[in-house]
Amino acid sequence: MTWLLFAEAAVPEGGLFDLDATLPLMALQVVLLTFLLNSLFFRPVGKVVEDREGYINTSRADAKQKLEQVCRLEADLQDQLRGARQAAQSAIVEAETEVDALYREALATAETEANRTREQARKEIESQRESAQSKLMAQVDQLSSQIIERLLAA
Repeated sequence: MTWLLFAEAAVPEGGLFDLDATLPLMALQVVLLTFLLNSLFFRPVGKVVEDREGYINTSRADAKQKLEQVCRLEADLQDQLRGARQAAQSAIVEAETEVDALYREALATAETEANRTREQARKEIESQRESAQSKLMAQVDQLSSQIIERLLAA
């Protein structure tokens, strides 16, 4: 029996390099756990992360494209605004020129009408003066002939 005790004492249990079924079982558990975690957790989470990253990249690309489009539209609107301001300014200048021309034309027409009316009034006054002068001369002639007749009769 001592020999059995000695044999049992020579083989320590749970040693560092114990080659029983524990090591392959642990290796199998690690592989199985890796497979399960990969299929149940890492792959779906990775897919969600990749989908999210794709969505973010697409959103960024769309945002950059829209920002460029907004910049182009803003530049176009600035050009249109500048053109509209220039058109409005030229329309104002043209309207002022037209108003000035109409004013000068109206002034010239009014002066012409005033001169014509003044000339017509002058002619009328002249004709009335000549008419009055001729009537006066006729009356003077008549009075002179009456005076002469009275002087001669006297």
